[in-house]
Parts: sequence; C-alpha cells; structure tokens
Amino acid sequence: MEKLERSLFRLEQGFELQFRLGPTLQGKEVQVYTNYPAKDHKFDRLKFHSLDWVYPNGQEDDCDKYCRLDLIVAGSYQYYFSCGDKEKVSGGYIVVDPVLRVGANNDILPLDCISSQTYLAKCLGPLDKWLDRVRVAKETGYNMIHFTPLQKLGVSSCYSLADQLELNPNFSLEGKHYTWRDVGNLVETVRKDWNMLCITDVVYNQTAADSEWIDLHPECGYNLVNSPYLKPAWLLDRALWHLSCEVADGKYAEQGLPALIQHEQHINALQGILWQQVFSKLRLWEFLQVSVDEAVEQFRQLLQAGSLGVTSRSSTDCRQQLKMVQDPQHRRFGNTVDMESALDTFAPHSRSPSDIQECCNCFRRRLEELNSELYKEMNCHAEQATNCIVGNVVYERLAEQGPKLGPVTRKYPLCPRYFTFPFEEMTFEEEMHLMEQKDKACHFLAHDGSVTGNNPLRNLAESGSEVYLRRELVCESDTIKLRYGERPEDCPYLWAHMNKYTEITAKLFCGVRLVNCHSTPVHVAEAMLAAARAIRPDLYVIADLCTGSQLTDNVFVNRLGITSLVRDARSATGSQEEGGWLSWFGKEPVGAFFQPSLRPLIPAVTHTMFMDGTLNDHSPIQRSVYDFLPSSALVSMACCATGSTRGYDELLPNQISLVKEDHLYSCWNPEVQKCDQVNLKTGIMAGKMALNKLHQELAAEGFTQVYVEQLDEDVVTVTRHCPSSHQSVLAVLRRAVKNPEGHHHTDNVPPLFIPGQIEEVVLEARTIVRDINSDRRSDININSLPEYTAEIQEHIQLKDSKVVKKAAMVSKHSGVGQEILFKKFKPGCIIIFRVTLESRSREQLGALRRHLIQFSPQYQTGSLAEHSTPAVLTKPLMTIMSRLTLADMNMLLYRCDAEEREDGGGCYDIPSWLSLHYGGLQGLMSVLAEIRPKNELGHSLCDNLRGGDWMMDFISNRLLAKGGAVGEVGHWFQAMFSYLKHMPRYLVPCYFDAIIQGAYTTALEAVFKQMSSFIQNGSSLVKQLALGSVQMYGVGHCLTLPTISPHLKDVPHCLSEITCQDNQCCVSLAAGLPHFCVGVFRSWGRDTFIALRGLMLLTGRHLEARNIILAFAGTLRYGLIPNLLGPDSYLRYNCRDAVWWWMQCIQEFCTLVPDGVSILKCPVSRMFPTNVSDPQPAGAWDQPLYDVVQEVMQRHMQGIHFRENNAGPQLDHNMTDEGFNVEAGVDQSTGFVYGGSRFNCGTWMDKMGESERAQNKGIPATPRDGSAVELVGLCKSTVRWLVKLHNIGHFPHAAVTIRRGGQTYSVSYVEWDHKIQENFEKNFYISHDPHDPEEKHPQLVHKRGIYKDSFGASSPWCDYQLRPNFPIAMVVAPELFTVEKAWESLDVAERKLLGPLGMKTLDPDDMVYCGVYDNNLDNDKFNQAKGFNYHQGPEWLWPMGYFLRAKLYFAKKMGKETYDKTVNLVKNILSHHAVHLERSPWKGLPGLTNENGQHCPFSCKSQASSLAAILEVLYDV
Repeated sequence: MEKLERSLFRLEQGFELQFRLGPTLQGKEVQVYTNYPAKDHKFDRLKFHSLDWVYPNGQEDDCDKYCRLDLIVAGSYQYYFSCGDKEKVSGGYIVVDPVLRVGANNDILPLDCISSQTYLAKCLGPLDKWLDRVRVAKETGYNMIHFTPLQKLGVSSCYSLADQLELNPNFSLEGKHYTWRDVGNLVETVRKDWNMLCITDVVYNQTAADSEWIDLHPECGYNLVNSPYLKPAWLLDRALWHLSCEVADGKYAEQGLPALIQHEQHINALQGILWQQVFSKLRLWEFLQVSVDEAVEQFRQLLQAGSLGVTSRSSTDCRQQLKMVQDPQHRRFGNTVDMESALDTFAPHSRSPSDIQECCNCFRRRLEELNSELYKEMNCHAEQATNCIVGNVVYERLAEQGPKLGPVTRKYPLCPRYFTFPFEEMTFEEEMHLMEQKDKACHFLAHDGSVTGNNPLRNLAESGSEVYLRRELVCESDTIKLRYGERPEDCPYLWAHMNKYTEITAKLFCGVRLVNCHSTPVHVAEAMLAAARAIRPDLYVIADLCTGSQLTDNVFVNRLGITSLVRDARSATGSQEEGGWLSWFGKEPVGAFFQPSLRPLIPAVTHTMFMDGTLNDHSPIQRSVYDFLPSSALVSMACCATGSTRGYDELLPNQISLVKEDHLYSCWNPEVQKCDQVNLKTGIMAGKMALNKLHQELAAEGFTQVYVEQLDEDVVTVTRHCPSSHQSVLAVLRRAVKNPEGHHHTDNVPPLFIPGQIEEVVLEARTIVRDINSDRRSDININSLPEYTAEIQEHIQLKDSKVVKKAAMVSKHSGVGQEILFKKFKPGCIIIFRVTLESRSREQLGALRRHLIQFSPQYQTGSLAEHSTPAVLTKPLMTIMSRLTLADMNMLLYRCDAEEREDGGGCYDIPSWLSLHYGGLQGLMSVLAEIRPKNELGHSLCDNLRGGDWMMDFISNRLLAKGGAVGEVGHWFQAMFSYLKHMPRYLVPCYFDAIIQGAYTTALEAVFKQMSSFIQNGSSLVKQLALGSVQMYGVGHCLTLPTISPHLKDVPHCLSEITCQDNQCCVSLAAGLPHFCVGVFRSWGRDTFIALRGLMLLTGRHLEARNIILAFAGTLRYGLIPNLLGPDSYLRYNCRDAVWWWMQCIQEFCTLVPDGVSILKCPVSRMFPTNVSDPQPAGAWDQPLYDVVQEVMQRHMQGIHFRENNAGPQLDHNMTDEGFNVEAGVDQSTGFVYGGSRFNCGTWMDKMGESERAQNKGIPATPRDGSAVELVGLCKSTVRWLVKLHNIGHFPHAAVTIRRGGQTYSVSYVEWDHKIQENFEKNFYISHDPHDPEEKHPQLVHKRGIYKDSFGASSPWCDYQLRPNFPIAMVVAPELFTVEKAWESLDVAERKLLGPLGMKTLDPDDMVYCGVYDNNLDNDKFNQAKGFNYHQGPEWLWPMGYFLRAKLYFAKKMGKETYDKTVNLVKNILSHHAVHLERSPWKGLPGLTNENGQHCPFSCKSQASSLAAILEVLYDV
C-alpha cells in the first residue's frame, strides 16, 4: 500500500477534497478516518473520526463512491484508511493554507502577495520608537514585518532565549515598563492602520545557557542523570577542557603544541597528544564492556546449581545467541550478560567439575572476544572524535576562510565545550567524582548544535546517537538542548512552560517562524503548533529547512502544517539556478492548460517565501552593490511570498551580527535624510517600493503563470502572465555578481522579442552613485552606504526609456510582437514591461473565451462579445451534437488508422513522435489527458500546434468531408479554430485543448443521451465500457453488412461514395482494434454475437441490433452463419459456434427489448435459399426469422456435412485438405450438439498451426471436436427458449423433423431439452469418486470437482482439460448445473485460471500450458512456434465476463453471505479493468494478455467481446 507521509498535498480553504478507492481496494470493506474536525467540533490531533461514503449515482458502486471533506479550517490534518480487519493500511497528510486578513475591514491578504521584511528585535530599541523604525517597511511597500524573538535574551545570539515568557527588558525605558500587552497593541495598530501583518520567531529546541529556570529544572535538559549514556561524552568533554587549559598555559609547548597553533607540525603534535594524554587515559571502552570475572563466576554458580540449557553450539552460533544487557546507569564494566542466553548457548556435557570448568572457560573466551570487539568499537569513535577535533582547530585557527582565533585561551579554547559546568574550577579527578553525585551530575547539561548531513528526524542527544562522543556536533555553547521526552508526562514543567510561551505568541502575532525547525523534535513542534492554532486558527507558519531533500522537507511540512518554506536567493550560485527556483515557485508555466474543476490531487511543492537577503547572509556586499537591485527584481517576480531583511534595501556595508550588533535601526524621515534617518533616496529603497507594489499587484490580479529565460550570462527575463486577461508583465534584469566598477562588462545585450504589444514600462531602475558626503556616520544607528541610490522611472512610455534604443512591431512565426534593442543596459539595470495582446488577437481571444463559457464558467473572465459571430457558433454545440447518430459519433470520436486509410485518409501523424491512435477526438484526448495535468508544454503535440495550423485543419477538414450532421460539427471546429489562428502561438496548445476537451465532453453527453437508462444512470466504468459500442460499431467505407430485406421500412440509408447510389448503411462491428476492423477481417460472426448483447442490447441500440441479427440471418447456409463476413467468395462457414451465439442473441433480443419477440416475424432476405444456390439479391427470397431459426435447429438435428467452397491453399494456406470438411450435428442419445474433427477448429479457440519448422502447420492447436461444453449450453438455452416461445404462441414449430434410413422422425423441443438436461452432468461433471461408473476414461482425470471442456473428442484427454468455457454454459443454461457442484468448479477455476484481467485459457498444471503468446516466434517448439499456444494459456478477457456472471448467479443460490462476498470479489476484479480503461490510450480492453496480466503486443488493443462481456457483468451486479 502507498505511504504518503512524504508526499505533500496542499489545498486552499474552500476546496472539497474527495477520497476515492484505488483498484486494489474496490470490493473490500474500506473506511476512511481523519482528524480534520467534524462540524461544530474543535480540532484534536489525536482524535480521528470516520467519513461517510457518498454514492453519486445512488448505487453502491465502488469505482465512483467517495468520502468528502469541505476544507474550511487551516492546519495540517492526518488521514488513514482501514481495510477489512486491518485497522490502519495506509495514510497521509493534508495541509490547508491559512487565510490572512489585514486592515480595519479584515481584507484577505493572499499568500502570494506577501512581502515581508525581517527585523532584528534588539536593534529596534525601546518600544516607543518601534513605529518610527518599522515605518521603513510600510513606506517601502512591505505588508508583513517579521521580528526575531522579543523575549529576554541570553548572553549571546538573538535566538538564545533566557526566559521564553518575559519580554526583553531592553525594550522598556527607565520609569516605563512595557509588557506583552503593549506589544500586542502595537501589532494591532500595524495590522489595522498600516494594513500590515506581524510574525515572530519561536525557538523550541533550546534555551540560553544562562536561563535561570533551567537551573531550577535541570530535568528539562539532557544531563548525566536522565541521560547517563552521555557519561563517556561528558568525560571526554571535560578532559578536552583541561587539555585546552594546559595548552593555553604552555604545558605542551615542549611536545610541539604551543598555545599559538600555526602550522601542520603543531596539528600533528595535537593528534599524538589526544591519543596519548586523552583517549588512552580515559579508557572509555570500559563503559561498553562486561566484567568478565564477575560474569563467569555468576555463570559457574548457575551451572553448579543445575541450570542447564541446550547442547553446546559452534562459535558462530555463540556470537549470535549471547545477549548483552546494557547497564541502565552506564557505569564502567556495568554491562552484563543475559544468563538465560548464556545457558542456552554454553552447556557442559555433564555436571562434573571438569566439564563445568571447561564450559566456563569457553564462556570466558567468548566474553573476552566481545570485550575486544567493544574496545575496537570505542576506538573507532575515538578516531572520529580526533578527526573532528583536529578539523575544528584547523578551521578556527589556520584556514583562510576561518575566524583565526589566535592563541588557545580559556575564552577561546582548543575546541568548544559540549556540556555546561556550573561549578568552580577543579581537577579532572575531582570532576569524575561529581559524575556519580546525582545532585551535581543533573546540572551537567548538553549544549545544542547541529551535524552536517545528519538525518534531521533523528534526535542528536538521544540514546543511540554518538555525535557528542564522536565530537561531530557543531556546538552552540551559549544554549542548552531541551529534553521533552515523548509526551508531557515525561517532562511536565518544560511542556507547560513552552505551551505558555506558545500561547503568548499566538495571541499577539498572526504567524510564527520555526527557528531550528529541523532540530526540533517533530512531535513537540506538532503539539505546540496545535496549541497555537487553538488560539489562532489561521496561523501563518514559516520555517527554514536545511534537510537537502524535498521528501524530508515534506515530512516537516505535513506534520507541522508549515505554510511557507524560506529560500534564500543569495545562496544560489548564479542567475540560472535562481531562475530554476523561480520556475519551481511559480504556480504554472505561461500558456498552461486549463484544469477541470474536479481533478486528481497530485503532490505539490511547498509554498515558498523567496528571500533576497536574510540575517544569515555572509558578507553580502562582497557580491557587488550593483547586484542588489536586479536580485530584488528577480525575487519580486516570483509567484510566491517574498521577503527581505532590514538593511538589504539600505545597502549596509557589513552584515548585521546576530551576537555583537549593538547599533539601532534608523528611523523613517520622508523629507530630509540625516545620518540616523532613511527615506526613498536611501540605497535601493525607491526601487524596492516599486517592486513590492508590483509583486502584490501581480498576485492579486491573477498573474499566476511564470516563465524564466536566460538571455546570456548575466541577462535574465522573467514573465508573469495572467491566464484570463492574457496580460503579461516581463522583467529584464542584468545581474552584477562582479562589481562593474572593477570588471569590464560589454554593453551588448541580445535583442528581445516580446509577443504582443507593450503598453508601458512599469519600472525602469538602476543603481547610481550620487554626490553626497559619505563620511557622515551615526554612532547609535546602523549605517548604510549613502553614496549609492536607485534611480527609477515608473509608468513611462517606451519612447521615454533610457535603456531602450528601438522598439519595432515585427511579425514572426510565433506571432506579432515587438523587438526591443537595448542601449546602456549596464549591470545592475532592470526594466519591466506591461504587455497586452495586439488588438486583433485580443478580440479573437475574448470571442473564443465567450464561446468556451458553454463548457466551463472559468472562461467568463476575459470574454468579449464580437460584432459578427459565425452562424454555426450562434447555437450551443450540444444542439449540433444532438443531431448526430451513434454511427456519426463513431466517425467523430474514433476510427483507427486502418479504418481511416480504408476511407482514403489516415490518423494524424505528429512528426518526431507518433501517429494518434484515432482519427477522431479520442486520439487527441488520450494524449492531452496525459500532458494536461503535468502542463507538459514541451510535448511534441504542443510543438506541432505552436508550429502551424496543420492539426486544426486536419480535424475540421476530416469532418467537413463527411457532410451532413458530421459536417456541421466540422464547421463548428473550423469556426472555433479560426480564432486560434490569430493569437500568439504560445497560447494555441491550451486553447486547442479547451476546445477539444469541451467538444469531447459534449459529444459524450450526447452519446449517453441516446443510450439506455442503465448506461445513463450507470457508474463511470459502465459509461466507459458503453463507449465501446460507439468505438466498435460504424459504417464502413467499402464493406457493410449484407443488404437486409427491402420490406423493412426503418433501415438507415445513405449515399454511397463509391456508387453514388442510395444504399443501406447499417453499422457493423469491428471485432478488435487495430487488427480486425477493415476488409474481410472486420466482421466475424462469432465476435459479432458474443458482443451484441453487451454493446448493443444493454446500451439501448435495439434497432441497430435487429438489423445486424437480420443481416446475418440472410447469410445462413448449411445451417450455419459465416465465420467471416465478406464478399460472396469470402464467406467462410467453418465455425460451429457462431450460429449458436447468433441464436442466443435472438433470445436476448426477445427478452430485453420491449416487444422484442416481434423480430421473429421480420422478413429475412436469404442470400442462399439452399445450400447450393447462387447468391440472391435482397428481397428475392424472404422468409420470417422464425423459419430461419427453425432451419438451424432442423439442419443440426439432421446433421451437417459439407466441404467448404473454394477449398484449398487459396482459401487457407495453413489448413490441410481434411480440414475443409465441415461436420456438425446432434447426438441422438444425449441431445448434445457436436462437430468438428482433429483437422479443424470450429469454436472460438481456433488457432491453426503455421510453423513448418516446428511441424505444427495445418494442425489445430485446440480442435475441441466432439461436444464443446459452451455449445451444449448454448444449444440447451436455445431449445429451452423455443419450448417457451412455442407455448406462448410466438414460435410456430414444436419439433424438428429428420430423415434417417429413408424414414422421417420427429423430435420435439421438449424431448430435446429433457435429453440434454438428463445427460449433461452425467457426461460432463468429473466427480470426486474415482470409481464413478459414468467416467469412461478415469486414467485421464487429473482434476476433480470440475466440468469437462468437451465430451467425445477424438483425443479423449482434451475432454479433461480445465479451460474457462464451462462458465459460459453456466450463464446461458444454469439449469444444467447442480448448485454445489457448480460452485466448487468455479472455485477451482478461480484458483487456477483467474488472471488480473482475463482467464487463463488452459490450466497452468497442464503439460502444454504456455502463458506467453508470440505470433512472430518461430522455433522448434511444437506447442509454441508461430503462436500455437494462442489458446493454451494466454489470458483472454471475454471469458472473464462469463466466469464472473456465473459466480454471481450461483453465489445468490448459496446464500446472502456468499453472495455479498462474491459481489466484493467481482468489484475488486473489475477495478483492474477500470484502471486499464482509464490508462489505455485506446480507451478499450485488450483481447488477451500474457500470463498474470502482462501486456501482449500481439493482442488487439481494444476488443469488442472484452468490452461487452465486462459490461454484462456490471449489468448483472
């Protein structure tokens, strides 16, 4: 089952989320659970409730039912589902975005509109001055202020909190004490009066090392009492501290390690001293080892007391069996051995002292081996620790990029301390004694930190993690890592303390930033955010995650409900990488497809806050002051939240230190800029204000599509596009990663072609140097670079631009647009254009959107009325579609390449790709359905559409050529496509898809309106299968059905394109696509009538079904109908079963169709009135259908013997001469219909050997001569029906008359029916009794409790083969079967023959079984060469339908419980067919698959009988 905890499903409030069953779950008892709060309930993340199933069609159909959630509450929610007795099978998360509101009217602030500015709280000064300082954010266009923590800080970083509940006292004035309420008032003022939101940081993973509360509650950190496994790491930490002090005091100078470490020799000396003076003396391996003497003595006492285990094992087993027991206090030699495992592993031969001693000696040796292994394990840790210590020293004291701390001192020790030591200095030996004193040891608390490349979901300080011992931690020595445990009960004070901290924050701020999110235990952050959302449901949550994996990021996002992840543009290596990010952060590409309102939920990318600068930037000014503006422009053009940090826009020359910064931010003064004040002339602030305003406008106005292009090394264009108005805003920016003042840059910028018409230059800006006294510096405030400022122009015309040399309207293949030539477009410049479509394109597009409204209201926006609308577009498409017959729909929607070529055309071929599968709309829809959800605009089909109008012309011209109602649809397409031809080519694919999708869905709606209520009210699977009726039935160009009687008045006529005469044009069935659809191989008698009930009668196409029945009736000859329907010379009467399927369909017609029995009186124009007559024209020899039926029965009872016309290799080059002799009849003793010989194959299993190499040519693979079980069933069904018909006066014949030996005999249908009934199970059922007197060949029986495949075969063993044919007889003549026997045989078939889609055609236990069909393979294998195994194992689909129908019928006889289980089984099996239909580009079911459902390349991709049989199952259900 799929695990989706690493997949992100993000939704906005207001969406309806549906859970639907996948194929593996259909037919099973599934329940969906979620902790999303039920209506009028509060959210409890630990409380789940079940969702009710919705049945849209009112029927309990698993393929359409769904559970729903109306998402109106923000947060992260979990769901899972149960299946049967499995309580929790699979699950995942749903993240619902918050809705943020600003201003007095609580206006919505969309997430993509956010422009945030970060403030280092300690640089804001007293609270009464905050509004003056944060006004800078307001005046420069930001709408969100992000504060670092406002709590009382520790001695160092702004994220090291001394007290999470107390406001930083530095914000108060002498005589004026500010509280959290004052902060809340300020935040609310900013929200209401400035339309700005405020968020702040929360830190859950650590507290400041000087926090007073941690001294009172040391259990809140990791110490040596609650985490004794840290003892070795603590000892090492103290030893390193003492070593550092000694190095600082010069003790090791003579050994080559002075206090000032300057070169590699010093490093080598350090390594030696670490091993000799630290690790060797600490003997840390003893914390892992066992006291051998004590363990052996305990073991000896147990042996002497008589405790014995099993016999002694080998040394390898000893290693595996002996179990170590960890000392919970982690003392030296504190570990022990599990004596039960020891006694099981080591057992003396006897209780004699010598044997016990020998056993103890073995035990001792094994313990010594274990201790040796543990010694090596600790040595590995020591080696890693040494490497880390040395690496840290090299970085801090020698590396060019390092801080170069200078000599080792107590302030700057050799390596950072990992644990607190809140006591006076003492010797190392004295410290070791403290370790065992709990009142002291509880205050040795582990500092927090991080490990590069560590699994972020793993707690570094928990047992099993050795990072403190291995010195891998990048330590923050001013913090203490907090220890929550798994639940509040594990550390009550800490949970309560942090919960109160969270509540204070949530009451004041609309959002939080999770500091050190990846280092915070996920369950802790989960609980805290749940508490915050209880106070503020629409909490905005952002976080920086440094996991390096999107999937790992998703775990945090899912569990915590993170709204936006912070991404820093400054960490990108160049414009190309940032551009890639920008495409990622955009909602969709320019020209994206229009998505339907109900669509599959696909994994999303986390919403992003894209930052042009953060507090963690390292010396950003080194990049070049000229790059700040274009970098900000690049970020502002992203379709996501954006952010910056205070100081970036002012061009601060140095990074603001999170630890040492003691200056304050400057205040806002719009008039005069003083050294302690800023305004729009400061730095790039004027440019940033324009960019922020533009960013917010683009998001608010729906510019959701993004396209990024790298014109050259440093020139980037970013396009934001609105998919409804089709306006674009295009930014061109030139990066200046290297300072242009010191590097040569060419002025040559490539010309830029902009599709459409430029309305204005929204913004033109560059960074310039101005003449100002740059020596003015404030001693109190943070100082910027006053000599640099942004020169901007807003909303100007092209002619007023300083960087555009020339703008000319040009026409290119991609459309009409403007070509821009630049001048003086130097590094650091940006220009942003607002672009609209040129006037004609705008008009055409508006008119097109107006016509598309009939398909979806999403096209309302941007639609325009036109002056003159083509007449064909003045009425809804449904009005036009409703005039099409279902035969017309075959032309509109389907027709494969062979059918199209027979008509003089072919399917559309996409160069460099493939031909479409259909000439009709389905060919396009199958491709578009694949590329639409993924917006795969680079697909070859999209390239073809952008490249020219060929595909559009193909569609309309193909339909126009047909004329009539189909031609009118062609006119509609032609008119709609005319709009497309006058718009920019990048928009053609999405609007082409909108037109095709709208027309396709309208056509399907019109199709279903012409079908039966079963189809109209059916499930999606029923409808998909019913479309097979349209797919498979059409009017062929060259070959149609034989002409039926002219005396029938309601037969469709049309003008023949060949003869130009008015001819009948009845639809005929294509047996399969693409192999059996044209010429003589289109209409197969057998396939036509296997499929007719499902695809014609159940769909409501009664008149067309009647015409097909009557047309084949006219071809009756020898008592048979043709196997293949073609011109006279191609009519082959070489199958025994087609006529019985035809008879079954007449019966079904009479049963299912209102007044269906009237067909029996319809005239049939006999093509061959006698066996030897020449073909007769229609109407020359008519007789009622009931007489034709009687002739079939009469001739079979009399016996059929003839040789095929035109027999020989010219008719069939594989068949032997004997095979052309056709025989059929009725066994007078049993009533069974029989026929065939070992030289031919007259049933559906009709493979004739073709391989001369394997010597199977001319040999039928499955002759099935004698009485084939399904034919006996079909015959019984017919006889039973004729008895009933005669009794109610609809059939004039009560018996058949035969001549034998010169005498005439009469056999009544009642007698015939009784005879079959009496003999069937006697001759077909294989009982469990090995001495069954009815069994003639007991030696051939290899399975019992089944029904034979045939009776009386020339090769008797063939009778006993298990094949899927007996369920056919069960469906058509269930009265032949005893319920219990039938059920058992179906169970055997299920176990042996059932495949994913079809039924194995032969028992896998059979010696000739071969499940892979390859018609091209010619080898020496008799049973395989040239596809000889066509019906000897491959899994055919249409028998699956009869198997399931039989299961349903007899399950009902077995009782309700069995029936309910069977219905679930059927649903589960049919789900595989639903999936195949959905995924198949042919939108059909194959004729067969290879074993276990594997694809068979030689099968038809869509087979009429497969579709029909599965549809019939659904009808029965």
